[in-house]
Amino acid sequence: MPQLQGKRALVTGSSSGIGQAIALGYAQEGADVVVHYNREEGPADEVVKQIQALGRRSAAFQADVSKVAACQQLVANAVNTLGGLDILVCSAGLEIREPFTEVTEEHFDLVIDVNLKGTYFTVQAAVQQMIKKGQGGRLINISSIHEDIAFLNYSTYCAAKGGLRMFTREACQELAPHNITINNIAPGAVATPINTRTLQSSTLLDELKQVIPMGRLAEPAEVVGVAVFLASDGAGYVTGSTYYVDGGMSRWNRGL
Repeated sequence: MPQLQGKRALVTGSSSGIGQAIALGYAQEGADVVVHYNREEGPADEVVKQIQALGRRSAAFQADVSKVAACQQLVANAVNTLGGLDILVCSAGLEIREPFTEVTEEHFDLVIDVNLKGTYFTVQAAVQQMIKKGQGGRLINISSIHEDIAFLNYSTYCAAKGGLRMFTREACQELAPHNITINNIAPGAVATPINTRTLQSSTLLDELKQVIPMGRLAEPAEVVGVAVFLASDGAGYVTGSTYYVDGGMSRWNRGL
């Protein structure tokens, strides 16, 4: 039997990359899925069609998750479409490469607002709906190994993901009495649009592979298994943790 049969999910950032893979993976496991996008309406509509082809309900909604009101409306749209919400995956994110000494307030706000604030308030809105229904829920944040591991020239991204790590650890305590779990998935290097710069450079790609013990980037689908488990009934006692999907990258050490 599918692991998520009859569950209702919202996946942010699901018009491409890891979010798209999770949305399709959930539908394959029996869930109805609301797709979210910021700019890519065409790709989002295509994901909806693929989910519907699997016999599941789906719809796509636009939202700029850097805005609190947009986060709240997105959750409301998902609840109205599906009749409730059992699972939320926050996958929307971005990064800007620049030295710390050159980071502007505009770039700082953008990266923090999308990656941290957007997740925080989307989770808050979903939790309010889940508590109202009284049936528990599953919250999964797509973090990064950079919630723990430094990333040269990406100080804003590291700050956002580090904040996400502690948010998840604190929130699990408040949400556990409501039978709501919250966990992070921390991918390493994944072949998604966020890594286009590296994927288009053989030199950068070779350098990256050298610090991944498995010697390759992950495909988005390789994150799905963990996301399905954390959303399933089998993970009912799992909360406040981070699960690494990184081919050993966070444990790499070349030795002396």
